Amino acid sequence: MVLKVFFPSCCSSAESGILIGRWILEQNSAVILAVVHFPFIPVQVKQYLSEVQRVTKVSVSVLGSWSNSKQEKEESLSEFLEDLGTIFSHEPWIQISKEGDSKFWSCSTLQKHSNNPKEEEIILVYYDQRKVMLSHLHPPLDTATSTDRRADDASKLSAIFDTVAKSKILFMTDRYDDGPIKLTHWQSDGVEASIIVELMKQASVPACMLLTFLLSLISGICRSRVLKFWPLSFLWSKLSTCEQLGHRLQHLQVISSNKKAQTQTQLMRKANVFVSLLIDVALGILLMSWLYRKNRIGHLADTLIPVADHVAEELQDLLQWLMGAPAGLKMNRALDQVLGRFFLYHIHLWISYIHLMSPFIEMILWYVGLSACLGLTVALCILSDIIALLTFHIYCFYVYGARLYCLKIYGLSSLWRLFRGKKWNVLRQRVDSCSYDLDQLFIGTLLFTILLFLLPTTALYYLVFTLLRLLVVIVQGLIHLLVDLIDSLPLYSIILRLCRSYRLAAGVKFRVLEQQDGKPLRLLMQINPLSYGSVVQTYRLPTYSCYPKDSWSSLCKKLFLGELIYPWKHKGEKQD
Repeated sequence: MVLKVFFPSCCSSAESGILIGRWILEQNSAVILAVVHFPFIPVQVKQYLSEVQRVTKVSVSVLGSWSNSKQEKEESLSEFLEDLGTIFSHEPWIQISKEGDSKFWSCSTLQKHSNNPKEEEIILVYYDQRKVMLSHLHPPLDTATSTDRRADDASKLSAIFDTVAKSKILFMTDRYDDGPIKLTHWQSDGVEASIIVELMKQASVPACMLLTFLLSLISGICRSRVLKFWPLSFLWSKLSTCEQLGHRLQHLQVISSNKKAQTQTQLMRKANVFVSLLIDVALGILLMSWLYRKNRIGHLADTLIPVADHVAEELQDLLQWLMGAPAGLKMNRALDQVLGRFFLYHIHLWISYIHLMSPFIEMILWYVGLSACLGLTVALCILSDIIALLTFHIYCFYVYGARLYCLKIYGLSSLWRLFRGKKWNVLRQRVDSCSYDLDQLFIGTLLFTILLFLLPTTALYYLVFTLLRLLVVIVQGLIHLLVDLIDSLPLYSIILRLCRSYRLAAGVKFRVLEQQDGKPLRLLMQINPLSYGSVVQTYRLPTYSCYPKDSWSSLCKKLFLGELIYPWKHKGEKQD
């Protein structure tokens, strides 16, 4: 049977002593965590290990001895180390020692209490204790299709990573401590710490308290009855800016929460939310500083009115073209003139409204630009709402045309059932047989003929305004795609994967260091980081998406039947 000994590479130059770690019986493996130096008192070592077991819930014990002495002292020391096996009584007792000036290490086991001692094949695996301690092993993403062998390998690796991670208290003592026990591990030369991090921890407490108070005040205002009255409730539910502000308010509540993260996933989510919010605000401030330089707000306001006039003129030319003989088609002149003049009157009202608001547009844009300090996503949502308001006449044209076209389509389908002697049963939601008299059939024939000959004129107006509406929706969809990208992208995880890839581990790989007959096989365990795609898939933040859940087939069916396609931005459900 193969015995696997996981030895930390930081202990290769440690002084002679005893090996403490965890014995994993199911895998026949030993995970070495530290080396206790000579001299020591065995009773104090046992008391120290029992205290570590109580705190970490990890069965830490003395697994063997470690010898890093010169050749002339090897015999006397080896006998002493063998005698330690009777004091601590662990089976098997692992002995690792250096062979003089050789680069090889000898590793053997003693089984004094076994009746039939068997010589085991030993594999000595070196691992970077710091990287294993700080890394988080992720299970395979395709667990549904993964084999049992892959799942078993992942559980074995998880046991090793958990052993090192849970033994954090063992690594909090260094050589400068005055305790009776001296250890060698990855922090034995000094516990890693940062003055900046400690200062930020101290400053974060009052900052979080202040932020929590402000958030509770804002949440109380949002839950007040004032916002539940019309039209405030209507605007809050329809405008994407209000939805994005509510989404960011939830992010602030996550960050300022005094509840400690219990799992690695919760900790990474908090960090991702914080970095996403920080970068979003930084980009918003950069945009605001760019807008207020060189009077770009004034230039934008001066450009907006001519652009709106140009769009209105193009729509007027389009309507004049539809009122004639578009593409050589012969339209119903009476209906064509009625629809054309109706839409021209709406354009006239829209131009009057724009020119009425023109003196205030620069001031409105100046105050809107200040909202960029809340984040780039808030500024993009305001841009989307401004586009929706500026193209409101196009939306009205689309709704009028869609309703008229839908009325004719459903009227034709109902009259078509009349010719076949059938009708739609509203109660049972099905088509039943029905007998009609001669007058009903005559009136149905007249109505069917009128609707059929008026359909091309209505369908042409519906087609043109639907294409214009889809163009506006595509522009708004691209803006919301960018907003969702900023909201959902796990920026902290991506930066962590770029700078410290070992923190996000997907697995391990082994590299052969030395292999010689009669000597233990020496391997180096290296961490395989998660791919960038897996990082995004694992730590992607939830968003409030506004995309329609209809498939392409149902969307085409709605367009053909004249049903409205997401005329307003509906508040979407939470998407993971």
